Amino acid sequence: QVVLVESGGGAVQAGGSLRLSCATSGPIWSAGGLFWYRRAPGKEREFFASIDYKNQITDYADSVKGRFTVLRDDPLGTGYLHMYNLKPEDTATYYCSPEIAPTESDPYRQYWGQGTQVTVSS
Repeated sequence: QVVLVESGGGAVQAGGSLRLSCATSGPIWSAGGLFWYRRAPGKEREFFASIDYKNQITDYADSVKGRFTVLRDDPLGTGYLHMYNLKPEDTATYYCSPEIAPTESDPYRQYWGQGTQVTVSS
């Protein structure tokens, strides 16, 4: 089965940086886009960044645009989220969610990991 692991979270002060990683293992016949979400305490999970299946087009929410960068080695490889100039309002549990078809006969669907915590202090 497909297993997804996010890592790289931690506690930083405002203005600091972190790099999150999104690693997948298991059967992967093909991968599509990679999406990043976060859930802040007491709030709904929100989408904030993505990269398309060709690793060419990125999309960012206004709240992170210019501060966060999504990268991926290749569609089947590890994904990364570089976060700069972090703010206290970025405090949340961060999740990556790639679109994966495990076999040729499976449809693409998004997979989820356990998330990684990012805490930004002022």
